[in-house]
Amino acid sequence: MSNGDIRDGYIRVLDGKIAEIGKRDGALCPAPGERVILARDGLIMPGLIEAHCHMGITEEKKGMEGDDCNETVDPVTPWLRAVDAVNTMDAAFDDAVRAGITSAMIGPGSSNVVGGQFAFLKTRGRRVDDLVVKAPAAMKVAFGENPKVNYSGQGKSPSTRMAIAGLLREELTKAMAYRDRKKKAAESGEGFEEDFRLECWMPVLEREIPLKAHVHRVDDIFTAVRIAKEFNLKMTLDHCSEGHLIAEELAAEGFPAIVGPDLASRSKIEVQNMAFKTVGVLNQAGVITAITTDHPVSLIQSLPLCAGLAVKSGLALEEGYKAITIHPALICGVADRVGSLEVGKDADIAVFTGNPMEVFTRTLYTIIEGEIAYEADKAEKAV
Repeated sequence: MSNGDIRDGYIRVLDGKIAEIGKRDGALCPAPGERVILARDGLIMPGLIEAHCHMGITEEKKGMEGDDCNETVDPVTPWLRAVDAVNTMDAAFDDAVRAGITSAMIGPGSSNVVGGQFAFLKTRGRRVDDLVVKAPAAMKVAFGENPKVNYSGQGKSPSTRMAIAGLLREELTKAMAYRDRKKKAAESGEGFEEDFRLECWMPVLEREIPLKAHVHRVDDIFTAVRIAKEFNLKMTLDHCSEGHLIAEELAAEGFPAIVGPDLASRSKIEVQNMAFKTVGVLNQAGVITAITTDHPVSLIQSLPLCAGLAVKSGLALEEGYKAITIHPALICGVADRVGSLEVGKDADIAVFTGNPMEVFTRTLYTIIEGEIAYEADKAEKAV
């Protein structure tokens, strides 16, 4: 995903990192104790990346007991952390690994104006702390129907799009004032008591992590852009269902888009223009794009198939590969570790029988940080 394709190549892994990569010239000489995986006729790729999902925080078939995705009694909850709610025993983690997905951006949902902090995690392991690549990795905010429906039903604000924008501006203004007080105290040497509910905004205001904006409709997309520019913030446009209608404008603004879940029903008014062509239209206009399943809205293992359907609808094939590897890595701020096969990066590798965007393609191996997380032959023998 970075320097072209290698035919008849090899990858050497050491201590969980890619140590060598290149073209084979004759037989390789493995070091003593080194395991060799022969993947002739296989397609070897970086591990796939899901840029936006709720795996482990909204568990399948668990109802209220397994749903920790939204604190739906308060519209502004930036201090909440996804790592405190992700259940790594959710079956979706195993489904992800079997599909060649080695990492994912996971966090709260869109019922709140500010939902809390996302974390970028690997997909294999028991203890969530051991899976963390970056946390916090983004601050979730949401526009449109979801906050409106949740809070108007409770008889409190926000019940309009105006109130959603107003609440977010109010919170950001408080956070900026808090930052200024903190800096002045540091400069003067005065004591300063940190406010837990505002301290979480500091990486956002310092542009270390982005706002992760749930937006579907054109008007909501532009409201998110307006606010991000007002406060000079980094931002990703998540879902961006009507992005194809304003592709040139979004390219000029420079915010990346995480598009999907297109493999789902048009269950709300604001997603009536949802289409697989959106990714290709945005990409052709110059927007950096990634694809999301929004699991469990569509299942995590359908990620490569969603990319294939986007290619079918006009996205260039190579851009389809990038939309589930290097582009989500760049958008999520972790491209120094994952997203491409390069020396020094994490040895997160997926081996397929062919193009994973094709429905009959099978995963042969999923390797996470140099450890085999899934091996097709062993899985088939177990069955």
